[in-house]
Amino acid sequence: MKCYGIDATSGEHVAVSFDRVINGVDHLIDPLTDAGYLAPAWIDLQVNGYAGVDYNSPDTPHEEIARSIRVLHSTGTARFFPTVITGSPENMLGSLRNLAKAKESLPEGESMEAFHVEGPHISPDDGPRGAHPLRWVRPPDIEEYRRWQDATDGNVRLVTLSPEWPGAAKYIEAVVADGVVISIGHTKATGEQIQDAVNAGATKSTHIGNGAHSLLSRHPNYIWEQLAEDRLSAGFIVDGIHLGPAFLKVALRAKTVARSLLVTDASMPACATPGIYKLGEQEVELTADNRVVLVGQTRLAGSALRMDRAIENVMRIAGLSLTEALTMANRNPARVGRIGGRQRGLAPGERADLVLFRFDAESKSIEIQKTIVGGQEVYSGN
Repeated sequence: MKCYGIDATSGEHVAVSFDRVINGVDHLIDPLTDAGYLAPAWIDLQVNGYAGVDYNSPDTPHEEIARSIRVLHSTGTARFFPTVITGSPENMLGSLRNLAKAKESLPEGESMEAFHVEGPHISPDDGPRGAHPLRWVRPPDIEEYRRWQDATDGNVRLVTLSPEWPGAAKYIEAVVADGVVISIGHTKATGEQIQDAVNAGATKSTHIGNGAHSLLSRHPNYIWEQLAEDRLSAGFIVDGIHLGPAFLKVALRAKTVARSLLVTDASMPACATPGIYKLGEQEVELTADNRVVLVGQTRLAGSALRMDRAIENVMRIAGLSLTEALTMANRNPARVGRIGGRQRGLAPGERADLVLFRFDAESKSIEIQKTIVGGQEVYSGN
């Protein structure tokens, strides 16, 4: 099979031949007429739910999970980490087991690359805890981690925790030894605790700038500590709601594009209509201005962000180029999430996860035309 387009990184007109992997990239002598842009498809390491489907329930029907993945495909996303947040041990384990069975049984399951467990080993403080339910916050427990891996056939790849807990460094060392990525998030950790976590193997910050106190000391504070630590990559929710423009620009300068990635932190209301939804045991509301909040509160509870819109937003708000924005949505999350076959761009031997899209350079707008996962076309626009 072949796909024709303009290489979004080089600007060259190319024909990409592929089966399950890319077999060749031919540079065309004659330019294509009315060609779209071609790039490796997006990767999202943090998706709590989508299209009216909650991934944080053990009872979510597999056909609904499949439908939500098809909607994800329409945004250009080929691979993602379904994300289970803080809940009771039984609910978290049941949700992971249900997702693992869906990954194994559904044709769309290939897109569920691995699983992200966000919590429950986070800060109990209001602010850093975010929308996670306080009653289920608890200290790191390696036996609980092993139960997660047993339930998912070893497919938990990313764990978010706060290193403020006693024994966190030893927990991090044990989990990292399994090849799992540890991300610092929902934390009030001191600079020393953050350094201990990084020395133990933590390599990422979860949605930096969010899950924090509304007021912080000028210095030191846990946001600056993470931004200054070059061994940590950072995820950013760029929906124009979670982060202000000034913080986004400064944070990207600190981390550099090379250590930055886009995440949606999407929850059940993403790509759905305003109304009441669920995030695990909690009710959330998608408001008319596209915020996802706990019902009756102003506290954000995930987002309604699409990855194609995140790419547009980071260009418009932070002034990034198309190549830089795409790198934050495909190659960087592949590297940070340790996803093989997705780290070299359009190159022979890489997985045939491709997206063809229209791009308007003036408005910075993207329109998805086609999404391909593992050599199979999973979405075709009008």
